[in-house]
Amino acid sequence: MASAVHRGGGRPGKPTAKASSSAAAGWIVGLVTVVVVGGCIGIGVLNGDSGGTTVPAPAADERADTVPILVQAATSQGICYGWRLESYYGSVVSVGSNLGDGVAVADNPACPRWVEVTAEVRYTSESSESSDSATVDVTGSTDIDRYDLYTVENGLQRFGLDDDAFVDDPGWAVCRAAVALPLLVAEAGVAEPAATPAAAPGSPVSPLPAAGSDFWRDRWGWLFATAGLLLLTALLFTVGFVQRSRQRAQAPAGRTRGKA
Repeated sequence: MASAVHRGGGRPGKPTAKASSSAAAGWIVGLVTVVVVGGCIGIGVLNGDSGGTTVPAPAADERADTVPILVQAATSQGICYGWRLESYYGSVVSVGSNLGDGVAVADNPACPRWVEVTAEVRYTSESSESSDSATVDVTGSTDIDRYDLYTVENGLQRFGLDDDAFVDDPGWAVCRAAVALPLLVAEAGVAEPAATPAAAPGSPVSPLPAAGSDFWRDRWGWLFATAGLLLLTALLFTVGFVQRSRQRAQAPAGRTRGKA
């Protein structure tokens, strides 16, 4: 009886051990699931701006071509010119000026007077319902009236530099806008127009050969046809003259034969 009671009392302990093992396995599976899902979310957050939302900077040749033009304008007008391209959250993508690529003019001791075009471009992901956008602003030193800067800013649209242009190709657009600043500043009356660069003296050009008479060049077809007609007329005249001479030479002989 005692042994029977001992076996009956031992049976409830086995299901308890199995339940503990199942619970531990469930906790492990849940922990692994949380780690994997959290890692995927973290990677997605870190790489969220690595695709189509990244604002491209101007190409190296675009920056290299822009700086010399701004140097000439700054030397002529006494105003520093520059550009600044930013992403939506204020991250600087590209900056440059007449002082060089990567050098800003805003609050620069080397530029007491300055004008800078700033473009802030926002690219949204494909899953977002918001559309891409751009904001363009022209700023300057404190001695330049804000109304004049606003006039310069509006003048950029004459060069096709509207918001859509900055969204489509922000690097090209911001460099193009920087090059247009000296002309717009002069139109606003802030400074005199930039001096036109003088062409470097080149080697003397040899004179072109004589082109000939226009009379022959313009009427060669008509003259050729006229000459052909004259030759044909002369040929017909010669043939007729020869035949006429032969007829005259044969006429006396024929009359003599008739009298006999």
